Amino acid sequence: MDDKMGKTMTVLEGIIEDVSQALFQKWANALPEDQRTEENLNNLSNNSKDTTYFVVKMFMDRFNEAAAELKPLDDPK
Repeated sequence: MDDKMGKTMTVLEGIIEDVSQALFQKWANALPEDQRTEENLNNLSNNSKDTTYFVVKMFMDRFNEAAAELKPLDDPK
Protein backbone atom coordinates (compact mmCIF):
# COMPACT_ATOMS: atom_id res chain seq x y z
CA MET A 1 0.00 0.00 0.00
CA ASP A 2 1.55 3.36 -0.97
CA ASP A 3 0.70 6.64 0.68
CA LYS A 4 0.84 10.13 -0.83
CA MET A 5 4.48 10.61 0.10
CA GLY A 6 5.60 7.51 -1.77
CA LYS A 7 6.43 5.62 1.43
CA THR A 8 5.16 2.10 1.89
CA MET A 9 2.45 1.77 4.52
CA THR A 10 1.85 -1.55 6.23
CA VAL A 11 -1.63 -3.03 6.38
CA LEU A 12 -1.74 -2.38 10.13
CA GLU A 13 -0.69 1.25 9.65
CA GLY A 14 -3.41 1.64 7.04
CA ILE A 15 -6.02 0.17 9.38
CA ILE A 16 -4.88 2.43 12.22
CA GLU A 17 -5.07 5.46 9.93
CA ASP A 18 -8.59 4.53 8.76
CA VAL A 19 -9.86 3.90 12.29
CA SER A 20 -8.23 7.10 13.55
CA GLN A 21 -9.89 9.09 10.77
CA ALA A 22 -13.29 7.51 11.47
CA LEU A 23 -12.96 8.23 15.19
CA PHE A 24 -12.00 11.84 14.47
CA GLN A 25 -15.01 12.24 12.18
CA LYS A 26 -17.34 10.78 14.82
CA TRP A 27 -16.01 13.17 17.45
CA ALA A 28 -16.01 16.16 15.09
CA ASN A 29 -19.62 15.48 14.09
CA ALA A 30 -20.64 15.38 17.76
CA LEU A 31 -18.91 18.69 18.49
CA PRO A 32 -21.33 21.63 18.60
CA GLU A 33 -20.93 23.90 15.56
CA ASP A 34 -19.80 26.89 17.67
CA GLN A 35 -16.92 24.81 19.10
CA ARG A 36 -15.52 23.62 15.77
CA THR A 37 -12.45 25.80 15.84
CA GLU A 38 -9.21 24.88 14.12
CA GLU A 39 -7.59 24.34 17.52
CA ASN A 40 -10.37 22.04 18.74
CA LEU A 41 -10.36 20.05 15.49
CA ASN A 42 -6.56 19.68 15.66
CA ASN A 43 -6.87 18.46 19.25
CA LEU A 44 -9.56 15.96 18.22
CA SER A 45 -7.36 14.74 15.39
CA ASN A 46 -4.38 14.22 17.69
CA ASN A 47 -6.54 12.57 20.34
CA SER A 48 -8.11 10.21 17.80
CA LYS A 49 -4.66 9.08 16.66
CA ASP A 50 -3.39 8.62 20.22
CA THR A 51 -6.55 6.76 21.23
CA THR A 52 -6.45 4.49 18.20
CA TYR A 53 -2.80 3.56 18.80
CA PHE A 54 -3.54 2.93 22.47
CA VAL A 55 -6.51 0.67 21.74
CA VAL A 56 -4.77 -1.28 18.96
CA LYS A 57 -1.62 -1.78 21.07
CA MET A 58 -3.66 -2.92 24.07
CA PHE A 59 -5.67 -5.30 21.87
CA MET A 60 -2.53 -6.76 20.31
CA ASP A 61 -0.84 -7.19 23.69
CA ARG A 62 -3.88 -8.97 25.14
CA PHE A 63 -4.29 -11.07 21.99
CA ASN A 64 -0.63 -12.14 22.11
CA GLU A 65 -0.89 -12.98 25.83
CA ALA A 66 -3.93 -15.17 25.18
CA ALA A 67 -2.18 -16.85 22.25
CA ALA A 68 0.89 -17.54 24.42
CA GLU A 69 -1.32 -19.12 27.09
CA LEU A 70 -3.05 -21.32 24.51
CA LYS A 71 0.13 -22.37 22.71
CA PRO A 72 1.09 -25.09 25.24
CA LEU A 73 -2.37 -26.62 24.73
CA ASP A 74 -1.75 -26.86 20.98
CA ASP A 75 1.74 -28.31 21.32
CA PRO A 76 1.51 -31.54 23.40
CA LYS A 77 4.84 -33.16 24.27
